[in-house]
Amino acid sequence: MHQFNFNFKSLAFYGVTIASVLLLFKVVTAYGQNNLTAPPAINGRYRLVFSEKLPICEKSDALILDIQQSGIYLNGFLLPANGKTSETDKTLTGKLTNQQLSLSGKVLHTTICNSTDSQTQANTRFQNNSFNLIKIQIQLVNRTHFVGQMNLSGTSKGIAFTATQQKTQIQKN
Repeated sequence: MHQFNFNFKSLAFYGVTIASVLLLFKVVTAYGQNNLTAPPAINGRYRLVFSEKLPICEKSDALILDIQQSGIYLNGFLLPANGKTSETDKTLTGKLTNQQLSLSGKVLHTTICNSTDSQTQANTRFQNNSFNLIKIQIQLVNRTHFVGQMNLSGTSKGIAFTATQQKTQIQKN
């Protein structure tokens, strides 16, 4: 039979090390639960209703903002209310920080104004296929209703809007 010799220094060292690791694990877990949270899921389509007519448009209707999310990073598309896109629609990019969403990019003038190409040609200020720089700031009120402001290139003030999440329809094959 083997005789075990317990060295008190080794036993104390291993006991302190195990206790330290357990304490560190408990502290890190408590910090994570209290301070680290995933950003809210805001993927989807939102109908933007403006508080006033867009100054660059002869008439302006509601727009659809389609948001795709990866953590705090966002991509989006501005679509006419009919939801049709074209190959020339450009992506908005942005970030979600402190319950505020920021998106910016270039969008076709025809998309912003919900106009056809013939209506755009009639407007002497803009050429067919012209782009507008857009910056969108949104405060997250809750997951289905946002308030925000859109700034357009060529205008001096932002236009306020409300955004309401659209119900997604399941298509049957």
